[in-house]
Amino acid sequence: MWHCVLMIGGFILIIKGATLLVDGASALAKKLSVSDLVIGLTVVAFGTSLPELSVNVFASIKGSASIAVGNILGSNIANILLILGISGIIYPLVVTKGTVWKEIPLSLLAAIMLGVMANDKLIDNAEISALTRIDGLILLSFFVIFIYYSFSVAKRIEGIEDVLFRKELNTRKIIALIVFGLAALILGGKLVVDGAVYIANALGISQSTIGLTIVAIGTSLPELATSAVAAYKRNSEIAIGNVVGSNIFNIFFILGISSLIRPLPFQSRNNLDIGVVVLASILLFVFMFTGKRHKLDRWEASFFLAIYAGYLCFLILT
Repeated sequence: MWHCVLMIGGFILIIKGATLLVDGASALAKKLSVSDLVIGLTVVAFGTSLPELSVNVFASIKGSASIAVGNILGSNIANILLILGISGIIYPLVVTKGTVWKEIPLSLLAAIMLGVMANDKLIDNAEISALTRIDGLILLSFFVIFIYYSFSVAKRIEGIEDVLFRKELNTRKIIALIVFGLAALILGGKLVVDGAVYIANALGISQSTIGLTIVAIGTSLPELATSAVAAYKRNSEIAIGNVVGSNIFNIFFILGISSLIRPLPFQSRNNLDIGVVVLASILLFVFMFTGKRHKLDRWEASFFLAIYAGYLCFLILT
């Protein structure tokens, strides 16, 4: 019970730490006369994925590869099926042509690439399947390309300035926000990983299952908050762009960093979870052409939530 409390406390610290760090970094960038566009594409984009990054860094250092892998796969599944499901019910999401034909396919490509890289035994008859440091460098290379692409198209995104930190702060307060934010992320990440390992051992279930469910949902809370608020404000591009961008970010950057710290062994059962990520991405693309073109309707969002509920039930039962 105590470890569950500590784990919940870890999630709170991670989310609060990410908020403080984004606020401090945004204020610092404004002080240095960095444009809103650059801040929105770097500081804010990194901010919503800081919880996943914090957990994965500690999981990789600790050698808990199943939690690191499960966290990313589970987060990507939750991002599409749970977060877009909730956001699409709040308000039907109209998606731009660029997102439909470029960003969504890129998130699908990222998932397929992960499936290929993670199946050395199946493809190459290797002794084990793992994301090696070379794989990590390849993923990070694709991440650089994604960032470059993001800058080239960002001017068409309306409302990106709405999520920026606007207050003018003195240097001392900025440093305090960044320091306390980093400290909260570090402590929170350690508490979450330690708690997840303990709960998995105590309940006799795999660390992968804990990573795919509790840890993944907990670290996806910033994305949920951002997309739900954007949907409520009828800013569809931010709502869906946040999710698709986070999925790309999670695979290319966070798994890239994690595998550089320590190669991540993959279990064959993770192929099912990769398959769910691929299926969710394909469904998101297909739904852009059913009903009203380039729009996620409420019935489609409800279908996402139904699939996610079924997926969670399957994980629990098996």
